[in-house]
Amino acid sequence: MQTKTERDRVLTSILQCRFKAITQEMGYTLLRTTRSPILNEARDFVTGIYDATGRMLEQAEYIPVLAFALQPVCQKIAEYFADDIHPGDVILHNDVFTGGNQNADVATFKPVFHKGELFAWAAVKGHQADIGGAVAGGYNPNAREIWQEALRITPVKVFEKGKIRQDVWDLIFANIRYPIVAEDIKAQIGSCAVGERLIQSLIRRYGAEKLCEHIELLFNSTEQMVRSEIKRIPDGSYEGQSWMYYDGVHAGSRFKIQVIVTVKDDEIFFDYSGTDGQTEGFANAPLGASVSAIILTFLMLIDPNIPHNDGLTRPLHIHIPEGTFLNASFPAATTFGNSITGPNADAILKACSQALPDRVTAGWNRMLALAVSGHDPRFNRPYVDILFNALKGGSGATDGHDGYDHIGLINCAGGILAQDPEMFELQTPNVLVKHEYATDSPGAGRWRGGLGVETIIRFEGENSKGVVFGDGIDEEARAYGLFGGKMGSINEMEFISPGDRCHRPQSKELVPEIPKGTVLRQVAGGGGGYGDPFQRPAEQVILEVRNGILSVQKARQDYGVVLDPETFEVDVAETEKLRNV
Repeated sequence: MQTKTERDRVLTSILQCRFKAITQEMGYTLLRTTRSPILNEARDFVTGIYDATGRMLEQAEYIPVLAFALQPVCQKIAEYFADDIHPGDVILHNDVFTGGNQNADVATFKPVFHKGELFAWAAVKGHQADIGGAVAGGYNPNAREIWQEALRITPVKVFEKGKIRQDVWDLIFANIRYPIVAEDIKAQIGSCAVGERLIQSLIRRYGAEKLCEHIELLFNSTEQMVRSEIKRIPDGSYEGQSWMYYDGVHAGSRFKIQVIVTVKDDEIFFDYSGTDGQTEGFANAPLGASVSAIILTFLMLIDPNIPHNDGLTRPLHIHIPEGTFLNASFPAATTFGNSITGPNADAILKACSQALPDRVTAGWNRMLALAVSGHDPRFNRPYVDILFNALKGGSGATDGHDGYDHIGLINCAGGILAQDPEMFELQTPNVLVKHEYATDSPGAGRWRGGLGVETIIRFEGENSKGVVFGDGIDEEARAYGLFGGKMGSINEMEFISPGDRCHRPQSKELVPEIPKGTVLRQVAGGGGGYGDPFQRPAEQVILEVRNGILSVQKARQDYGVVLDPETFEVDVAETEKLRNV
């Protein structure tokens, strides 16, 4: 017969799985009801459930950078409305200075009641096609303050006691360009309703008191799991550094991220005291975005099966001084903040490579994205899209494994799926001309980096314009190698307009006009390599040359493998000579 402790452990495990299933079902609802490709194709959203005070019960991170972007806001909303929370309420929020992570990431919260008492919250946060501000699509490299970026939504009820507040709803969506955004917010509200219904079903099955008791057990169990993982890291302080390049204002500018990761027994500290001050432009991060970046990188270094709930963060201590570009002071522009996850993760992984060489990865390709908007003449309606396929570079290699090909950014880490070419051409007036792996893009190593991609798109929309936002066009910003591994390839972007005029934009730039017929060529770089490339088996190198992953020249230069350019036959003597130098 099971003891009470054993029964408690079994039920705690069952509840953790059930909480996860609820968040996943909420996600499935969004995938099938949202209209924007940013949500239903790229899956740029997160779903979560929280207790009455906003502590995380579980989340389903469809994009990793949003993994911890809801809990701080949920806690603030619970405090903000206090006793003025009722069944049927729906609350919206996006404000980066009250816990949000990015203006375009709009969150919906729905309280869950049991016998008249607040028991939990169901919440969704998704990237919207527009959020007002000076530039369509939500990215404005010319912004100098938040009001030039977006409509700032502090906690506000759009439904109260089950009834829509039409005046509030109309005020919000009068300041947003595209009707599709209101439809997607309705889908998010529907997803929250699914979460509410499933939580209430769980209460009916087990009872509120038993659930609360086992939620505490779950939090404590998760905390102990994380502490056990931290204890496996040697005690000490480890320093890492990386750079963000160009703030969109000052040519040649760069900004240092400096982190000291300190491990003391079963606790870990991240101190950013040496990080540079905030920028004049929009290349800052709010605290919420930076904390999410730190936690998602930490999760890469521990057991991936640990539940995601409030207990996970208890042994973590984060200090990012206000006024740095990772914790910008009000009213700074911060839309680029999510994208600073890449250089932030670089600094953390470099620091942790000193203590955990077998767990870290080499550098991931930095983001270089294009958000394009305009008019679709086929359907006489506006369109907006972030060209996700074109920015999906390679991940860094790790001990024992090559990097992932065409996975995207570390802040997306496979969460953002590749756009289906047919859906892309259906949803926008533009044409995908070419999309394939880029030869010689991965950083060489005993384990090579992931492959980047080359993409060519022809724009057929009217009144089209674009926003370039990213990094990685600087030589130093290429994905770094580790332990003898080499850097990945560089990001590239060029517009060739009718008449063959070529424009290569800066990494943060408004493109005010994209004439019909303009061709975009973009290369997303590969990930960094890990370990000495000369230790990579020659057979693997030969196979990758035959498959077009490597050129004959690169095989010789980086791997010391000499091949006949016509037959791909290996020159054994010359190869041994090069590799044994």
